[in-house]
Amino acid sequence: MTWAPERRTPLQVLRALESGPRGLLESEADARLARDGENVLPTRRTSSWPLRLVRSLRDPFTAVLACLAVVSALVAAWGTAAVIAVLVAVSCVLRAAGEYRADRSAAGLRELVATTATVLRRAGPDADPAPREIPVDQVVVGDVVRLGPGDLVPADLRLLRATGLTMHQAALTGESAPVRKHPADEPSSEGTGFDRPELCFQGSSVASGSGTGVVVATGAETRFAAAYGGDGAVRGSVRRSVRGSVRGEAARGKVRGGDRRTTAFDRSVYGISWILIRFMLLTPPLVLMANAALRGRGLETLPFAVAVAVGLTPEMLPVIVTTALARGAATLARTHEVIVKRLPALHDLGAVDVVCVDKTGTLTQDRPVLDCALDASGAEDPDVLRWAAANSLWTLQLAEVPAADALDEALLDAAEQRLPGGLDALEHDPVAALPFDPVRRLSTAVVRTPDRLGSHTLIVKGAVEEVLDRCALGAGERSRITALAAARADDGLRVLAVALGERPARTRAYTTADERGLTFVGLVGLRDATAETAAAALTALARSGVEVKVLTGDHPGTAARACRELGLAPGEVVTADVFDGLSDPALAELAARTTVFARCTPEQKARIVRVLRERGHVTGFLGDGVNDLPALRASDVGICPRDAVDVAREAADVVLAAKDLTSLDHAIAAGRRAGGTIAGYLRITLSSNFGNVIAMLTAGLLLPFLPMLPAQVLVQNLCSDAAQLAFAYDRQDPAALRRPLRLRPREVLRFVTGFGLLNAAADLATFAVLAWAVGAGSDAPGQASFHTGWFTENLLTQALVMLLLRGGRGARGPVPVAACGLAGAGLVLPLTPVGAGLEMAALPGVYYPLVGVVLGLYAGGLWWCGRNHR
Repeated sequence: MTWAPERRTPLQVLRALESGPRGLLESEADARLARDGENVLPTRRTSSWPLRLVRSLRDPFTAVLACLAVVSALVAAWGTAAVIAVLVAVSCVLRAAGEYRADRSAAGLRELVATTATVLRRAGPDADPAPREIPVDQVVVGDVVRLGPGDLVPADLRLLRATGLTMHQAALTGESAPVRKHPADEPSSEGTGFDRPELCFQGSSVASGSGTGVVVATGAETRFAAAYGGDGAVRGSVRRSVRGSVRGEAARGKVRGGDRRTTAFDRSVYGISWILIRFMLLTPPLVLMANAALRGRGLETLPFAVAVAVGLTPEMLPVIVTTALARGAATLARTHEVIVKRLPALHDLGAVDVVCVDKTGTLTQDRPVLDCALDASGAEDPDVLRWAAANSLWTLQLAEVPAADALDEALLDAAEQRLPGGLDALEHDPVAALPFDPVRRLSTAVVRTPDRLGSHTLIVKGAVEEVLDRCALGAGERSRITALAAARADDGLRVLAVALGERPARTRAYTTADERGLTFVGLVGLRDATAETAAAALTALARSGVEVKVLTGDHPGTAARACRELGLAPGEVVTADVFDGLSDPALAELAARTTVFARCTPEQKARIVRVLRERGHVTGFLGDGVNDLPALRASDVGICPRDAVDVAREAADVVLAAKDLTSLDHAIAAGRRAGGTIAGYLRITLSSNFGNVIAMLTAGLLLPFLPMLPAQVLVQNLCSDAAQLAFAYDRQDPAALRRPLRLRPREVLRFVTGFGLLNAAADLATFAVLAWAVGAGSDAPGQASFHTGWFTENLLTQALVMLLLRGGRGARGPVPVAACGLAGAGLVLPLTPVGAGLEMAALPGVYYPLVGVVLGLYAGGLWWCGRNHR
């Protein structure tokens, strides 16, 4: 499609596309799909292995190691440079392989929640058009598409009809406010940008209202694809939007307007990583200065200083993180039908201690049933049901919403069953409709009644407060009706008000400004059935140490009744008018002690989630509607069921494909397992590395020779890294899965400092053993024996740390096997030709029992400290 403003009417566009308002024939759609291809963005070529390896260098640890290798080569420390290069190469290969597997798994998982679109298709030339829900990639040019709240726009559309239609275009323009869209006989002259009101673009989503449009471009021909391709202005706009957002409503499924917020994964893993990188960068100059000041050594100690810095590095961290998260996500999808769309979100799930949920569609079934239809005096009145059902029927038909709202379906079902003549009794001629939106909380149908010529009737249905605000009522009458509605709501019903308005017939379009001066008709009450597995899910979450808070737009009584039925004590329900004027700190205090918030707008839900995060909680939000989008964005982890609206599925990090809400507890447990793997690796590896670095620095300053040759230090690291890969496949202590896993940098550093000092004490004791057993001195044989003895002891202590700091997980699993292999390498390697090449020497027999005593004391200290720490 050409994106210059075309002077064409909608009818001319339909003719040019050889389509019509009744949609395409199925055969024609199939032919166009075969001719034009699927409606997908241009496929990016799979990254080659060399490119993946180069990208692996972007990891900060790997980049620092590569820089240290270059520094070593510049001072002709070729052995040090070679071993560091091997470490970098191994890390890059493992990282690239892990990311390749993770990308394939993620792509497969995303296909399980592929978005669909509602199109009009005809089986034959004389057949009536029928709405069909098809995968987005099957949409073709000329298809007539229906849009409703929460739908993602599947391709570029020219609007044919629209009712109150507004679009979120943040993924395309960076503007957070919804943009009004409407059809136009004459295209606007506002330019070729995304502000053209008659066009809806792929990558945007419906904020409110409904519409019908014809597809004018798919796949590579859409403006969204152009933004990734050659259109510089558009590409710049999208790049600015994506750069200023985190997880969203379009490209890659995750583009959200606003500044990038810090998640639990960022605060933990990345926070620790950058602290370590600072230490690594400071270590070489400190070692050089100390040796120059105390020993008069110059640049000849630079390779040793570089080796010490490398010794502090958890080189396998990127590999462990990628592997643990990818394995956890694949297991969840296979066994519990939970789809993790963003791998770090699995770690964040393990850290979640507060889950905020919307009530409707999550804790309750999104299929209410009619309980009562009351007039203004509180008596049963079938006319109230008749008017409410008429509002539902004509709003659905005129607004052409792809899927009926659950409340409307319940009212239509009740009308069919309870009214004489069923739906045929709703004998009105429809004129116009203003569909429901979550801000004004109303829907209006405008009809022409046969016995009232020259006039139109507005049928308004919605939230009681909103309808009463638009009715001509005295204060006493309003209070009485409000009390009647409140009594029904306190009984657990969802209460809607119905009102009528008479207007002179006109051709001018109706707007929300016409919803004034109404006559109150009555109330309808609907009862929600709780979700079958919601009670079990809430019990499981409580058992796992996760607090549940309900954020709903419903009446407080309705919310409290649902919570009590599910076994969740609601306490004092807080409504939006109570907390809306509070400051953020005051709201955080209130949120900490409140279980149910009622009458919340979408923005108020998001604010509650945000203040909980700012208070230090890791929050998940479970929701399924358009009104849940701000809260999904504000949470650490956005969660939705599979049958959520399109835009919610695209925005969520985790999708519960099964109806069973207990799958959320399984997802949290999987997150804790993956987070426990990462935390265990960091604690154990850093404790050992930190202790070795302290011992190296101390010995380097006290001894007249280097305590270990740089190449020996790096080979020791290589052996340790190979063994530590087993952590990615280790089992977790069941006790660790009973509470939220929080990997706080300060706590980790305290742990590492304590156990590192214990490790350093064992190393210093080994120095004393070596000094006595092998007579280490300034002669070459004595120095070689010292180097060998410490090399062996280092690998043995690291093996002990791997075994004893795992916790109560038994002797089975890959880690004990890897630890035994590491210990064997420490004992055997010095006796091999490799050891000889590293200038190692055989140790006297007396060394082994003495170092055995040191290791026994060290193991006892590890066990005692580890027991007290847990």
